[in-house]
Amino acid sequence: MRYIYFLFGTVFIVFGIYTAGIYLDLYGELEEPGYSINSELPKSLVDQKLIAQESFGREKQILFGDTHVHTTYSTDAFLWSLPILNGEGPHPIADACDFARFCANLDFWVSTDHAEALTPRKWKSIKEAVRNCNSPTDADDPDLVTFLGYEWTQVGNTAETHYGHKNVMFLDIEEGKVPERAIGAGGLATNGMRAGIPGQSRQLRPAALLDFENRHRYFNFIAFADELAEAKMCEEGIPSSKLGDDCYEYADTPKDLFEKLRDLNFPTIVIPHGNTWGFYTPPNSKLDKQLEADFNDDNLQILFEVMSGHGNSEEYRSWRSLTENQNGDLICPKPTKEYLPSCWRAGEIIEERCLDNGFSDSECSSRAAEARDNYAVMGVAGHLTVPGVTIEDWLDSGQCRDCYLPSFNYRPAGSAQYGLAISNFDQENPMRFNFGFIASSDNHRARPGTGYKEIDRFVTTEANGPSHDYVGEVLYPVEEIKDRSNDLRDQPLLGLRAGFGAFEAEREASFFTTGGLAAVHSSGRDRASIWKSLTNKETYGTTGDRILLWFDLVRQDSLIPMGSTVNQTDNPRFRVKAVGAFEQKPGCPDYSSTDITQEEIERICKNECYNPSDERKNISRIEVVKITPQITQTEPIEKLIFDVWKTFECNPSQQGCEIEFEDEDFKETSRDTIYYVRAIQEPSPVVNGGNLRCTFDEKGECIKVNICYGDSRTDKEDDCLTLSEERAWSSPIYVNFTGI
Repeated sequence: MRYIYFLFGTVFIVFGIYTAGIYLDLYGELEEPGYSINSELPKSLVDQKLIAQESFGREKQILFGDTHVHTTYSTDAFLWSLPILNGEGPHPIADACDFARFCANLDFWVSTDHAEALTPRKWKSIKEAVRNCNSPTDADDPDLVTFLGYEWTQVGNTAETHYGHKNVMFLDIEEGKVPERAIGAGGLATNGMRAGIPGQSRQLRPAALLDFENRHRYFNFIAFADELAEAKMCEEGIPSSKLGDDCYEYADTPKDLFEKLRDLNFPTIVIPHGNTWGFYTPPNSKLDKQLEADFNDDNLQILFEVMSGHGNSEEYRSWRSLTENQNGDLICPKPTKEYLPSCWRAGEIIEERCLDNGFSDSECSSRAAEARDNYAVMGVAGHLTVPGVTIEDWLDSGQCRDCYLPSFNYRPAGSAQYGLAISNFDQENPMRFNFGFIASSDNHRARPGTGYKEIDRFVTTEANGPSHDYVGEVLYPVEEIKDRSNDLRDQPLLGLRAGFGAFEAEREASFFTTGGLAAVHSSGRDRASIWKSLTNKETYGTTGDRILLWFDLVRQDSLIPMGSTVNQTDNPRFRVKAVGAFEQKPGCPDYSSTDITQEEIERICKNECYNPSDERKNISRIEVVKITPQITQTEPIEKLIFDVWKTFECNPSQQGCEIEFEDEDFKETSRDTIYYVRAIQEPSPVVNGGNLRCTFDEKGECIKVNICYGDSRTDKEDDCLTLSEERAWSSPIYVNFTGI
């Protein structure tokens, strides 16, 4: 009888929690963008930035910004802000504005929430928030310029259908000069947001009742999801310029996106990002199909994000995570000294277990082969095919061992170098990418430009994870994740920790950095001047430190800047100058003349701001990369990329490092050539600078990892600092050989 009472009581409690959850759903509220502080930076701080560059004798000043920033208007950012994922609460656009101005002391930034999560209400409020952020300042000489934008977040199930994510930004902010809607990515992204999340959001009801003090945040997320489900879809077949402001619009492919943007006819820039990031990118994805007719637009897609808080996307490698046989089936390649495929490691794990249990060599070899095949079939979720495995068992498989701060599960055919080397020969004149380089943070906590100090890993990077071990298992057990792995991209909430495991988020936490910065050479601080620099590709990217960099083609008495395309026959000569970033002082500058309070500095900046000293870090060397794009379809890409082509060591100096070089082979080889440079700074501590922090054996192989977790397994006070060489990447200079 006691057991019956207990069982009845348990059922009653569970039913009560469920019905209470339904009732409390009514209290979910739609969160607003907030109001930014109506005050600009002290003019002395803005002037100091220009004064610090005057001694280098350049007409244009270098301005720093962040072109990739998310707030809790983005679904993933909202999820990560929840207490059960160690979140610290809402991150509205107003906070992003205040962080950019007072904490990071940026010159410009772009609001780029995921378009798939934007409703007509949210897009209108974003536009208003962007205008509010610009309002305190003089439009002709502003302390901060805020641009409007969004992220087109396309994901494909296969390499053939995957195009990746692109940030879209606009010149203007006034109504009538900007789109009435953001344009999302169709297919998996839109279906997951509109159809999958609303129902799955109810999984948060138990968390709301267990974490009763923060219950409003969970029910606000349910309201967030319901708004997505209820938003009206735009009627298809009608030009974008003819649609109203009360519906959600999407584009399935880059071709569709470019067509819609051209129809709208607003000044626009499109920036591909994260193409080497293997977290969601299918194996064997590559940039080639985006060079096909209509899938690239040289007037829109003019910049490329070479670095973000998700890692570096610059370098090309010839290995692949999977290869194809003659039948087009995905198979597991053998490991090399430079790369251990995760599919191969899966076979090693199974074989080691098999031998430990006393089975024969032939039996264990057969099981290893089967494990490799199983992994290959599953692609990004291949790690789920090995039961009982620990995260540490994977060692450094799937990672670029000799890349600088690489993105996780690296996809080399999405790299900047690969994109510069390929050509499309469908037309008489080969088609090629012609983009400048930028870098950004991709921060999801409304904190643009987080790389100014290597601190507060759980604030300045994307590190996140369950606050307790039971969180993921309560909502979805791991075994159910494995059973539903084919639906993972349609199920954004699938299990929190368990769902994160489906995309290897636990290992990926070791690859998050504080993010990069975009730099422009600009004739002024105003919006039009910055836009002109972006469209001229007078841009470069940094790992977050504000390194000064100039890279020019020398012609008689004139200098042709980075990002330019020139035609010539003679051997080109170049000049490079790089100056290290300022060492940072602790704390924040004196903001007593502004309206920001000490409480806001603590909440938004965590009492640490961009606060330069008079001392600069040293540039240790300058590296030159040379690429000769394909002139036939069969030319191997790895033979066209010369990295490093030239290296110049630099003496320590507060005035930086300046060198000149010439390509003495250009005229003889008689082919188009692309050049860009890296300015390498002396080593300094960097968050996750060691990635998985391998212990190596005498053969140089990783035998143990020390993962920097995004959850309680790594202390929140541990920033996982490792010495690393921060750097800046110039935009390329394209030198086309014109013949004799």
